[in-house]
Amino acid sequence: MGKDVQEKRISIEDSSIIPPLFGQFDENIKLIEKEFDVEILLREEGIKVIGDEISIELVERLIYKLGDILRKQKKITKQEIMYTIQLIYEGKEEKVQELLKDTLCITASGKTIKPKTLGQKRYADAIKNNDIVFGIGPAGTGKTYLAMAMAVNALKSNKVKRIILTRPAVEAGESLGFLPGDLQEKVDPYLRPIYDALFDILGFETYLRFVEKGIIEVAPLAYMRGRTLDSSYVILDEAQNTTNEQMKMFLTRLGFGSKAIITGDITQVDLPRGKSSGLKTVSKILEKVDGIEFVHFTKLDVVRHPLVQKIIEAYEEYEEKA
Repeated sequence: MGKDVQEKRISIEDSSIIPPLFGQFDENIKLIEKEFDVEILLREEGIKVIGDEISIELVERLIYKLGDILRKQKKITKQEIMYTIQLIYEGKEEKVQELLKDTLCITASGKTIKPKTLGQKRYADAIKNNDIVFGIGPAGTGKTYLAMAMAVNALKSNKVKRIILTRPAVEAGESLGFLPGDLQEKVDPYLRPIYDALFDILGFETYLRFVEKGIIEVAPLAYMRGRTLDSSYVILDEAQNTTNEQMKMFLTRLGFGSKAIITGDITQVDLPRGKSSGLKTVSKILEKVDGIEFVHFTKLDVVRHPLVQKIIEAYEEYEEKA
C-alpha cells in the first residue's frame, strides 16, 4: 500500500449481498484486496476501503458491479470476480449488464447457462444470427459447452428436429478397426467430452431417451460422409484435427433448416506431420462469406480453474520466444 493512504465508506443498501460478496472465510474480499492492494472492512454503515485514491475508486466501481450480479444470481464465483475486475480495468464494467440478461439454456438440474465473458456473449450472438459459426480459441473457454446448450434450447423450442455431435477420432487416424470392442466401444473414448456435457445439460435419462429416438446422434466425423443433414443442429468439436478435405466434407453436409457450429483450438493440432489443419485453412477461404461468422476467444474467456489462464499465458510466452 502506497504512502497516499485514504479511506472511503461504500454504502450497501441491500445487506443480503454482503455474505456472498465477502465469500466463505472472506475469500472473495481477500482476492479483491490482493488485486488492488487495499484493505476492506465490513462496518455497520457499509464497507470501508483503505488504500490509494485510484485503487479505492476502482474497488468502489467493482463492488457496485458485483452487487448487480449478486442481486441477479445470488452467488458469484472467483472467475466472475476476476473477469469483472478485468472489465473494470478496461472501463467496460457496463458490459456486465449484457451478460446478466442473456440466458441460453436451463439444465436438467435447474442451473442457468449464460455467457460468462464478452467473448462468450459474442459467440452466442453469432450463433443466433448465423447458420455457420466457428468458435476458435484456447481450452476452457466454453466453446463446445455453450454450443450444446444452445442446441438443446433450439431442440426444446422446436427450431430443429435433432442434434448431431461429432469430432474427428484423430488419435486412431479415423481407422478404428484395430481397436477392441464394437463400434460404440471404439469411438466412445474420443467422444467422451461430448457425452459429459450432454449429461450435464440434459440429464442422463433424457439423453438416453433422445439417443434411442434418434433425436441426438453422437458419432465420429468419418461417419458424416455422404449424408445431408436437414433440420439439424450440427456441432463439430476439436475441428483443429480435421484435414482440409474433412472440413469441406463436413461443411457441405448442411441441409435446409440447419445450423453448424465448428469449435477448435488451432494451438493444439494433433494431425500427422505434413497434414494441414482444416480449421486453420477455412478462415482464409470463408471469412468473407455472408452467413458465416468466426469468433475468436482469448485467455480472458477461460472459465476453468484460474491456473488454466496462467498456463495459457505461459505457453504463449514460450512459443513467442521459440
